[in-house]
Amino acid sequence: MAYLTAIPIQLSDSQRQELEAIVRRYTSPQHLVIRAKIILAADQGEGVRATARRLQLARGSMQSWRHRWLAAAATVSVARRLADQPRSGAPAKETPEQICAVVALACETPADSALPNSHWTQQELATDAIQRGIVDTISQRAVGRFLKRSGPATTSGAWLANTPSRRRV
Repeated sequence: MAYLTAIPIQLSDSQRQELEAIVRRYTSPQHLVIRAKIILAADQGEGVRATARRLQLARGSMQSWRHRWLAAAATVSVARRLADQPRSGAPAKETPEQICAVVALACETPADSALPNSHWTQQELATDAIQRGIVDTISQRAVGRFLKRSGPATTSGAWLANTPSRRRV
C-alpha cells in the first residue's frame, strides 16, 4: 500500500510554545489538547498514520486538523485555529435579555404572581413569562433548559416543584 506524504507544517517559536502550553496545562479542555498534539506532531515531521496510531484517532481527524491549521491565515491566533467551526442550525428564538428575565422570574416566589404554590413548575414559569410579556411564546422545556444552564453547579434544594411522575424517592 502506498503511503501518501503529508503536507509539512512549520510552526513559529511562539506558536510552538503556545501549543506546548496548551498540552501541559491541567485545565486545558481535552479536545484542544488533542488538536495541539496533532499540530505539534506534524511540526516534528511525524506522519499522519503514525500520529493517528499514537493518539488513537482516525486518520481523517488527523488530516482534517492539519488542513484546518494550514488553511487558517498566519495572523490568526493559535486558539482560533484550534477552535471549532460554527455549526449550522436555527438561530435562537429568545434573546439573552429574555433568558435573563425568565431566570429572574424563577427567583421570585410564585406568591408574587398570585399563585398558591410554594415552588414554580416549568409550565407555570412559561405561562407567567408569556403573561408578563417577557416572551411571545415559550415551552416549558425551554424554561427548564434556561434554568439548567444558568443554575449553580451544586444546589441546596430543588428550584422547581417535582411533578407526580418525576417525584424523587
